[in-house]
Amino acid sequence: MNSPLLSLVDTHAHLCSPEFDHDLGAVLARARAAGVGAVIAVGETLADAERNLGLAEKLPMIKPAAGLYPAFLDCNQAEKMHTFIRSHRTRLAAIGEVGLDHWVVKEEKDRDVQREIFTGFIRLSKDLDLPLNVHSRSAGRQAVACLLESGATRVQLHAFDGKASAALPAVEAGYFFSIPPSVVRSRQKQKLVKHLPLACLLVETDSPVLGAEPAVRNEPANLPLAVKAIAGIKGIPAQQVAEAVAANTVRLYGALVP
Repeated sequence: MNSPLLSLVDTHAHLCSPEFDHDLGAVLARARAAGVGAVIAVGETLADAERNLGLAEKLPMIKPAAGLYPAFLDCNQAEKMHTFIRSHRTRLAAIGEVGLDHWVVKEEKDRDVQREIFTGFIRLSKDLDLPLNVHSRSAGRQAVACLLESGATRVQLHAFDGKASAALPAVEAGYFFSIPPSVVRSRQKQKLVKHLPLACLLVETDSPVLGAEPAVRNEPANLPLAVKAIAGIKGIPAQQVAEAVAANTVRLYGALVP
């Protein structure tokens, strides 16, 4: 893990969060020192998307994404996000985060709207050839089914909380699963890593949440914790994991690190 030639990519972080307003420069400096070369900054709203683009202009380490959080069941908002993404397609690393959330959305009629919005983002991803950065809390099996039915091709399932059996159809389709530092304390994440092939794994932090310690602000510098945890679970060197997830990231996103 000490190779100066290898940079990791944090494939899912919320750098537009107010929790980073006072020290984002220092956060990114610590990330660089930890071997992180780029951070995909996802968003949940149009305001987030605009902020991510602004941050990326000033801080090239940030690779901006734009998406609508699945709890927002507003088709008009979704259409505005489509327009934004189309307008800034060449500046965006991904569409995200988008997806399904059955933890927050309980009513079947609302889930139908959520699925309709998600399907629209899948179509947009295919049309623009942009990767999807997918949220699927308590809806892993349903999200995978929707992606497969819609013919999605470039997919990252972030912090997947389902069983490995629900993930396997996505693995067969060539989708990727990103593992956060919370894997050190999550039996579910540990089981997922154990059963999924290294060739489909990415790493993320989901900063400022999903850190190794739940009450402490997470940040991209903690990305190596996920790499080391994967290595321990699979019984292989951390350097081998770092090289694999770096190669996997390039397969999905292209070369984000110079």
